[in-house]
Amino acid sequence: MKRSTIWILTVVMAIALLGLLAMQIVYMEKMVDMRNSQFSEIVKRSLYSVSTMLEQNETKYFLDMDLAEAEQTYSGISQNSFSFNDRHEATIDTTLNTEDPANLRPANRNTLKDLNDSYQRKQEILRGQFLYQKSLLYEVILTILNHSSDRPIQERADSVTVDNYLRSELEFNGLTLPFEFAIVNRTSGVVYKTSGYSPMSQQDVYSLVLFPNDPKSKQNTLNVMFPTKSDYIFSSVKFLVPSLAFTFLLLGVFLYTITVAFRQKKLSEIKNDFINNMTHEFKTPISSISIAAQMLNDDSVRKSPEMLKHVSGVINDETKRLRFQVEKVLQLSLFDRKNATMRLEEEDANASIYSVINTFKLKVEKYGGKIDANLDAEDPIINVDRMHFTNVIFNLLDNAVKYRREDVPPELVVTTVNPDEDHIQITVQDNGIGMKREDLRKIFEKFYRVSTGNRHDVKGFGLGLAYVQKMIELFGGSIRAESEVNHGSKFIITLPLYK
Repeated sequence: MKRSTIWILTVVMAIALLGLLAMQIVYMEKMVDMRNSQFSEIVKRSLYSVSTMLEQNETKYFLDMDLAEAEQTYSGISQNSFSFNDRHEATIDTTLNTEDPANLRPANRNTLKDLNDSYQRKQEILRGQFLYQKSLLYEVILTILNHSSDRPIQERADSVTVDNYLRSELEFNGLTLPFEFAIVNRTSGVVYKTSGYSPMSQQDVYSLVLFPNDPKSKQNTLNVMFPTKSDYIFSSVKFLVPSLAFTFLLLGVFLYTITVAFRQKKLSEIKNDFINNMTHEFKTPISSISIAAQMLNDDSVRKSPEMLKHVSGVINDETKRLRFQVEKVLQLSLFDRKNATMRLEEEDANASIYSVINTFKLKVEKYGGKIDANLDAEDPIINVDRMHFTNVIFNLLDNAVKYRREDVPPELVVTTVNPDEDHIQITVQDNGIGMKREDLRKIFEKFYRVSTGNRHDVKGFGLGLAYVQKMIELFGGSIRAESEVNHGSKFIITLPLYK
């Protein structure tokens, strides 16, 4: 699959997943906002009902008080009214029960007149009672306006009544959450509050002025808070949490899949380069050996000791070169296996390093350079596989020579020290072309090779440092690199001492 195709699929899938995630988040926010609005509306409606009932209680209190004072007067007026009605009804009955036919017509006229007079008197009495009651109500209203605010708020809205009214109204509106409340006066002083009333912010409090007709200086506010409001609000959207979790999981799997796809694509390209490079690396020594073998078939070559020695030397050198390349590939396949066999044994690091340096010195001197050894570790005994350990040091020295600067003779320095009583530190430093910062993060990856610009004499598979790191880790140690372009590189190995 082409890299551009992978990128197109990545962008399309990313847009789809991010769009789905955004829609879910927006829907959740809308649900929370709607739930908040409904909650606020229910609470405000309940608070208004509580305020109305408290005002009705206030009115009833003053009505009862005034009616008690006027009860005796009202009773006298009612008694007189009923006596007057009884006398007129008796007169009417006497008149209607007469048996004298001669007096029937005059009696009817008198009766009608008396009935009209009685009706008018009753109307006057009712009008008087109405006016009295009206004046009584006016008096109560004036009393409420003038004196109700003088009563202590604890009497006008005691905590038990407020609690009962609040609970009743909230339950009536379908809200059964626990609540806490307080009565606060104009100066923000708490008149009284429930034990759990402790709002974190003003946004958590719902407020309503009680008895709004009171003078502003005497007004009190009912504050209500709901400790479990957040749980109540988010309970309506908790069913979306699994959906969001699955979406994030899908997004994570998608990102991992894309990462693996790009990694595999890159690995495929690197392997192709590896095969091409390996073919070239193997082709050169094989060609040299083939030519040398053909020369051995020549009688003149066989008769000349010097020529025979030269041809045999070429065959030997090219065979070593070919074997070295094959060993690199085999080493890589070896440490990739989890069951790789390691022959760990007690080894003197100073002695092993010194042996490798003596073997490698001729190669460094070939380019006019030098190699210094400062093996100062007082305790150099480590537990390693001897062959692999010497290969590690050889690979680091070989890289130092490969990536030398053309204008400066190579200078290599190998040191050993004991940074503490439990470890040995081995440093291989050179004055070569160095590496960029981005290369330092990748040099221990398989098949990765640092770009050498226009230089074409640097051959390899990008396996050397990957092998070095793997072996050091199997020995229980660590390796890190420091480098600066055109100032050389330094590889620092830390290994545990043999105890």
